[in-house]
Amino acid sequence: MPARGPSHPRLRQRQPELERDHTRNPALGYEAPEDSGVIRCLAHGFPTPLARWHHHDEFELHLIVATSGKAFVGDWIGPFEPGHLVLTGPRLPHNWVSMDVPEGGVALRDLVIQFPLAPIAAAAESLPELAELRPLLERARHGVEFFGMADRAQTQWQRVKQARGLRRLAAFADYMADLAACTDYRMLSAVQMQADDDDAGLDQINPIVNRLMADVSQPLVAAEVAAELGMSESRFSRFFRRTTGNNFTDFVNRVRINRACQLLMESDRKVGDICYEVGFNNLANFNRRFLEIKGITPTEFRRQAESRFAGSQA
Repeated sequence: MPARGPSHPRLRQRQPELERDHTRNPALGYEAPEDSGVIRCLAHGFPTPLARWHHHDEFELHLIVATSGKAFVGDWIGPFEPGHLVLTGPRLPHNWVSMDVPEGGVALRDLVIQFPLAPIAAAAESLPELAELRPLLERARHGVEFFGMADRAQTQWQRVKQARGLRRLAAFADYMADLAACTDYRMLSAVQMQADDDDAGLDQINPIVNRLMADVSQPLVAAEVAAELGMSESRFSRFFRRTTGNNFTDFVNRVRINRACQLLMESDRKVGDICYEVGFNNLANFNRRFLEIKGITPTEFRRQAESRFAGSQA
């Protein structure tokens, strides 16, 4: 995966690059196919052609062990330093760009494990012990950052890396069990439903959420949605908060702001145009809500998002 030449500037590329098996050269830090099964380890330094705005079909567990800088996971932008541990789901774009690299770079910055969903999902049909991974893997579709696990994560990565066959599977399962049991984490990108133990609640809420996702600009009024579900507005408000972890208005705003982030990252359209497309009818209100949710203005978000390509210039 060589870096692009000057005639093809990365900043013109808005979409993440799709990583495929044929690009996974062992010379860049990947394990050779004969040395791994479905659980693949990767270690690399920085700069590297691997540090780029990209995505792939596998889950990825990513531990930073050197340097600090800026992380990009979906529509989330934030700082990282050694010990930063993130699990990303399939097709969730990501990149880590170091800002304090010494001359000559660093030989080891990233300890990574990639694994596909299909074999785990198939095994879970017969092995109920794997069911405890389902909430973790669902959260990972939005990116999950774990806290207080840096030393343990590095030890676990080494155990997986050094093992083969059934012992690798066992080491990987032990690592994932630690993550599934971790309660000190945060979601990074987009909106996440939280009611893992309330399937009936999700069944009622999901059609409303799906409508919103399909067309974020449509007007949705809590009283009207409550009437659709045969509830009073106050009862619907309590029900929605219990099911999603947000009140209805906040949830709608978050979905709309996340769509705005996607448009800001993937197009050159004006902020004012994006504001109205995602369902806000007032630019000042859009800017205020964006700042509340993302911590920066839409213009600053777009400016910072451009640097997600910086690592790929190496």
